[in-house]
Amino acid sequence: MGNIVIVGTQWGDEGKGKIVDLLSEHADSVVRFQGGNNAGHTMVVAGEKFISHLVPSGILQGKTCYIGNGVVVDPAVLLEEMDYLAGKGVDIGPHNLRISEKAHVIFPYHKALDNAREANDGKRKIGTTGRGIGPCYEDKASRRGIRFVELLDPEVFAERLSVNMKEKNHMLVNFFDAEGLSEEAIHKEYTDYARRLAPYIANVSVELDQTMEQGRFVLFEGAQGTHLDIDHGTYPFVTSSNTVSGNACAGSGVGPGRITDILGIVKAYTTRVGAGPFPTELLDETGQFIQKKGAEFGATTGRTRRCGWLDMVILNNAARLNALTGLVITKLDVLGELPELKICTGYSLDGKTISHVPTALKELDRCVPVYETLPGWKEDISKVKEYEGLPENAKKYLERVEALAGVPINIISVGPGREETIIQRPIK
Repeated sequence: MGNIVIVGTQWGDEGKGKIVDLLSEHADSVVRFQGGNNAGHTMVVAGEKFISHLVPSGILQGKTCYIGNGVVVDPAVLLEEMDYLAGKGVDIGPHNLRISEKAHVIFPYHKALDNAREANDGKRKIGTTGRGIGPCYEDKASRRGIRFVELLDPEVFAERLSVNMKEKNHMLVNFFDAEGLSEEAIHKEYTDYARRLAPYIANVSVELDQTMEQGRFVLFEGAQGTHLDIDHGTYPFVTSSNTVSGNACAGSGVGPGRITDILGIVKAYTTRVGAGPFPTELLDETGQFIQKKGAEFGATTGRTRRCGWLDMVILNNAARLNALTGLVITKLDVLGELPELKICTGYSLDGKTISHVPTALKELDRCVPVYETLPGWKEDISKVKEYEGLPENAKKYLERVEALAGVPINIISVGPGREETIIQRPIK
């Protein structure tokens, strides 16, 4: 296996956690390269569920895991997650969890501003998780951020925090009419976090380079999905980082020539959490059936996910943006029992059929899906281990998706467990 990037092709929640966990067996290291604890990965191992928000899924396989410079980290959440995993018997320590010294740190004022803005925006709110992700990336871009390298230096940390607190409290109190925060309390709390996390902080770029120079394989784990990308998603209903494959390099300090494969994870249908356009959304009994059978609730927030038919306009957009070399189809089993299935092959916009995602939300809101209808299947496929064992109509559905995407399907997931997986084409 080479150095592989895993990305979501839709609006997140595609099942990346399971696939990263599955492929981690063949990798030496796993890297998380963007996002924060606004994302959640769910893995089921031997019937036991594990949920991670910051620690890469490869930790369950005993691999060396890295949190890259492109991630924004809430130390309280990270430490809680580390304790949670350790409590479940997972080996986790400085020997197998490394945090980039260049990763930016989320502070209480980031979360306070996140929630104050959402409350202030009312009906115009984006639907953020309130985890402070966006405000932390704002500070990074405006060069006001505090990275782990600064957090570990008491003098620099105190100076940076003091400057930031004046600005953030002014905004909270005078603009949002919210309560200010205590600089002293935050300083004390984060000084303790720095002490506890110091052994884990490293130059991740250098360590990854050494790993690959030794001929060892690295798996790059993205969060969210392509259409939540800050540049290429359905802006402004997006996340605050680049979720596409190109950011695997920028968010970890690795040159693009090191990447060998890019796998796009796609649900057999489409879901979305929060506000924003969703052309194939089903507001009927079929949508409710998919939501219930697929247990479509956010791993991070518990919010119900909106459900709809598979959208090939969205998938093909992701294939282009990420230069996908393969697809992984997840939750195919959820579609069982439906008499017929639909695939969106294009959009009708003002009487014209288009095959791309309009940038202007006003245009996207006017798009009507153009569907192909395929027959469904009644069989339970969760125990199927080989492609040949799938019902004929399930095969036809997959073959049509593959043909429309122009990208080969490597893996098919028919359930949440590791064993509920069909390897259609092995990854070299």
